[in-house]
Amino acid sequence: MKDQTRVIAALLIGAAAGAALGLLLAPEKGETLRDGIAEYINDLVDSAKDKAAAKANDIKQYGSGLYDKAKSKINDVTGELIDYKDEAVEAARTKGQNLKDEAQRRFNEGKAHVKNGSNDVNDTIQKA
Repeated sequence: MKDQTRVIAALLIGAAAGAALGLLLAPEKGETLRDGIAEYINDLVDSAKDKAAAKANDIKQYGSGLYDKAKSKINDVTGELIDYKDEAVEAARTKGQNLKDEAQRRFNEGKAHVKNGSNDVNDTIQKA
């Protein structure tokens, strides 16, 4: 990029110097010559301003594109993390519910076992 800029600058300087020499060596009146040189330099300045504005706009668009890509990537990663968190919460809820159901089943089994044992003891006492 720097080499291109240097080449363009050298070309512009060379063109300006060539034009100035051409105007100086041309058989014109001094005022006409000065007006011609001023007009040519103004054209060169305007051209340089236009090119600089175009490059600045290109850089701005490039930076904006990079910003949009980074923002999109961050949003994607954030969305994936949220999805992962939601999946983990759902898995924890399911596991908790399964543990609760298993505990309730075992409690009911134990309760039935105690009740059967109590009934057996009661029957044994009544038969005695």
